[in-house]
Amino acid sequence: MRNKIVLEMKNIYKTFGTVKALQGVEFRLAEGEIHALMGENGAGKSTLIKVLTGVYSKDEGDVILNGKAVSIHSPQDAQKVGISTVYQEITLCPNLSVAENMYIGREKGVWQKWGSMNAGATKILESLQIPASASQQLGTCSIAVQQMVAIARAVDMECKVLILDEPTSSLDEQEVAKLFKLMRELKERGVGIIFVTHFLEQVYEVCDMITVLRDGKYVGEYEIADLPRIKLVSTMLGKDLDDLSDIKSDAKEYICGEAPKVLEAFDLVSDAGIKPFDFYIKKGEVNGFTGLLGSGRSECVRSIFGADRVLGGKVLRDGKPVKIKAPIDAMKAGIAYLPEDRKNDGIVGDLSVRDNIVLALQVLRGYFRPISKEEAYKFADEYIKLLEIKTASADTPIKSLSGGNQQKVILARWLLTHPEYLILDEPTRGIDVGTKIEIQKLVLKLAGEGMAVTFISSETDEMLRTCSRLVVMRDRKVVGELTGGDLTQSKIMETIAGGGVEDGRE
Repeated sequence: MRNKIVLEMKNIYKTFGTVKALQGVEFRLAEGEIHALMGENGAGKSTLIKVLTGVYSKDEGDVILNGKAVSIHSPQDAQKVGISTVYQEITLCPNLSVAENMYIGREKGVWQKWGSMNAGATKILESLQIPASASQQLGTCSIAVQQMVAIARAVDMECKVLILDEPTSSLDEQEVAKLFKLMRELKERGVGIIFVTHFLEQVYEVCDMITVLRDGKYVGEYEIADLPRIKLVSTMLGKDLDDLSDIKSDAKEYICGEAPKVLEAFDLVSDAGIKPFDFYIKKGEVNGFTGLLGSGRSECVRSIFGADRVLGGKVLRDGKPVKIKAPIDAMKAGIAYLPEDRKNDGIVGDLSVRDNIVLALQVLRGYFRPISKEEAYKFADEYIKLLEIKTASADTPIKSLSGGNQQKVILARWLLTHPEYLILDEPTRGIDVGTKIEIQKLVLKLAGEGMAVTFISSETDEMLRTCSRLVVMRDRKVVGELTGGDLTQSKIMETIAGGGVEDGRE
């Protein structure tokens, strides 16, 4: 029997320009309930939370707290009505004590009564079994304890609704267990908790209910026991398993069974929080990392390229050990990387198309071997023609190009270095269908010419069209590898979900 509903969001709409971020979204939260808010990137989770907490104003709809409609225009308004948020990034002051952080902004009068503040903080910490002392400097605590202090602060301010936005993304397994213990304690006290996460295992360990959003729309509300993992995955992705058919590759199969391994990695791990993993790719092979957003697929390729700090593992290039501690090491080893975040990690917006194309080659040549203006124009014209980049000229600032053409420019940048191994992380995100198909065909063409390519896409059918082998990720660890007849949507979802037998929920 579900407890009394403490929060309702009805028919919520939010538009940014022409983008319909939320379209009639519904959400309900009961007292003493841990409720997961799930959905892929762009589903509307963050926007809904920001509407609830007053960061954004809604265009339409109602927010009802304890049966009464409320108007929330700022985070301060949200706190006043009992809605508190703890974000992934700690927003407290690490140079202050635990007690000071718990009471900051709530002092009454000119003088702070330190004794009563420390005593009050100690009482809260002990009641919630948080392993910290009131006088301890917050920055000396682990990230998990800092999260707990932020939660304790919210609870002491008598919140009725606690929003935890990706609270476990920086925590190890022991720290997650401590946080879940605290969440269960708050649940017993009647606090309603909205849990936003990409970790499926954690949802089924601690949550009672799940609400799924997709493309800014409300998909449904489910009791945890009624939504097995594989069904959750298909609901988030919008694919009905009963209606799925195998998608055959549009390209000729590249037989690379006897081809040499271009790169091998053993127990590779970086500071991005992925579990140590093994990996290899052969000459002429297109493989990929697949999994839900937050599964660790991008972190894996960033560690291969040295874009994140590598903490351990061994890498072989053509069978010989190499040290890749930074992107320049990877570039010298013949590895190229088109990053997931085109805007921040890819293009240099104020530079021309020409300068963006020659950038990586110039880095490889070094400061004392500058590319001449004549060479730069020659290279730029060659790749503008080859990739059919739509630009007024090579001198046009890249920021004025469409997203798809910006992506082609970054691709040209790396092809100009003639890599043996090309990593493409979300190369077709946010671009039109026609350009997507062009890039997929180019990937298969490059592989046909012997280049090794890793292709990552949030769109599963793209992966199936281009890849001959898929490494499956879940919760930042490799959980499977699929080839041949197993390269189907249903098998990918089944592997992501955990094979269909975990916890008796399948």
